[in-house]
Amino acid sequence: MNNKTNSIFVGQIGAAHGIKGGVRITTHTQDPLAIGTYGPLATDRPGLTIKLIKPRLQKNVVVAHIEGINDRSAAEQLNGVSLFVDRSKLPEIDDEDDFYHTDLIGLDARLENGITIGKVSAIPNFGAGDLIEIRDPQSGDTFLYPFSKAVVPTIKIDEGYLIIVVPLDAPEDEEEPN
Repeated sequence: MNNKTNSIFVGQIGAAHGIKGGVRITTHTQDPLAIGTYGPLATDRPGLTIKLIKPRLQKNVVVAHIEGINDRSAAEQLNGVSLFVDRSKLPEIDDEDDFYHTDLIGLDARLENGITIGKVSAIPNFGAGDLIEIRDPQSGDTFLYPFSKAVVPTIKIDEGYLIIVVPLDAPEDEEEPN
């Protein structure tokens, strides 16, 4: 199984920055400034393609201007726009331990004993590190696990699955009964 898509989600435009059309961009690239090197970026708005001008890192976001956007009002209209790059513009992956998150979506999630517990539905990050979201196809319930080597020790993209080692809750310190 190979579920590679041609478009890779690389960032999202946030709030306007300044009065001359700058925007803040949350990037999902290993090097945040790399988002400015891919050329024109596709968006989730039909017919809208953007080109970043003078991207620079400011704390945890990239600040850039967008070609054709010259005032704050126009920049504010782009808040929330998702940015995509064609896979062919990204480096090829040579190491089996490297992958694009989009390649994991749809993989079977299996326990170590081979039992399938669902499919990977997302790789969210709410600020404290990546999580892996597994959706049970029968109940529709979703489960979030830390996306770490300890919890996801095996990823077999070409074979269509990954292994989840369900973390056990740590027992709370309790006093022993007398």
